[in-house]
Amino acid sequence: MDDDVYIKLAKHLDRLPGGFPATESGVEIRILKRLFMPWEAETALALAMKPEPVSAIAQRLGADESELGQLLETMSKKGLILRSAKSGQNFYMAAQFVVGIWEYHVNDLDEGLIRDFNEYSPFLMKTWVKQKTKQMRIVPVSASISAEMSVTPYEEAEKIIRQQSRIVVAPCICRKEQEMIGKGCGKLEEACLIFGGGAYFYEENGLGRPISQEEALDILNKGMEAGLVVQPGNAQKPLNICLCCGCCCQILKNLNAFDSPAKAVCSNYYAVVNEDNCTACGLCQERCQMNAVTVDETAHVNLERCIGCGLCVPTCDFDAMHIAEKEPSERYVPPANLTETYKRIVQERMQMK
Repeated sequence: MDDDVYIKLAKHLDRLPGGFPATESGVEIRILKRLFMPWEAETALALAMKPEPVSAIAQRLGADESELGQLLETMSKKGLILRSAKSGQNFYMAAQFVVGIWEYHVNDLDEGLIRDFNEYSPFLMKTWVKQKTKQMRIVPVSASISAEMSVTPYEEAEKIIRQQSRIVVAPCICRKEQEMIGKGCGKLEEACLIFGGGAYFYEENGLGRPISQEEALDILNKGMEAGLVVQPGNAQKPLNICLCCGCCCQILKNLNAFDSPAKAVCSNYYAVVNEDNCTACGLCQERCQMNAVTVDETAHVNLERCIGCGLCVPTCDFDAMHIAEKEPSERYVPPANLTETYKRIVQERMQMK
């Protein structure tokens, strides 16, 4: 009986764009029990992914508006739901599990939650892979883009950053949770850039700190030097950029287990080797997060595995590596904004059922 509300909440979260698929082991229910008290789970069931004032939610639930307002505020501070404000009034809405609830717990992780999430993440990735529209996409590091290439602004992380009026940097939850269980890589931890309304939520909840455009660009450059893949949200106006490693990032780590990671990402580029210039130094192989590069007499790129991140290009001192644009018929145009992204994902998931 105690599990009923969590089973209902799991089904509710699975109807949201990010999905929350059921497992035979029930690990997803264990995760929800760690995060939600029963009355919080019951309240979360009443929220959709559209911001609403407390009065509207209270009327729907037949609840006392003052008491419900306090509960919703507490839940939003705990990272269980989303909160926004307009004209001095708070609005609340459902948060999907990933990207969402999981990331909002970057400051209160424990080994039990980490263990359950790592057991569960491959099931989430199965949902991710089936969808044509992903929540994240890959853009090449700027140092790999040549002057001759015509690159749209949403493909350049620097231009995305310079369009922002509000930026917050937060710890990478993937590297943080792996560090906590003794499997960290030691790479840049403050590496998640949040923009717009999301930046306010992160700052107000103590999940990150506000930074300038110049500091964000410096973090981006440090990420490139450390060999981190640039993953903005999958929209022309994204609300975040993540700098990810193949060893800790739950997306890249699970993609690495596939035979053809290139087919499971939204990316418009791929790496190419100039064999005449290649000295077989192996640095490109070390930098590749998808094991797409092998080296014998020269480097070779497996296009089934290359995700077009461009990390192999800037550290090649012999100009043996460059990135190329995919053919027009294979190019991906991201949705205009996050709302459109979620609409596409929901439509695609409905078509798969």
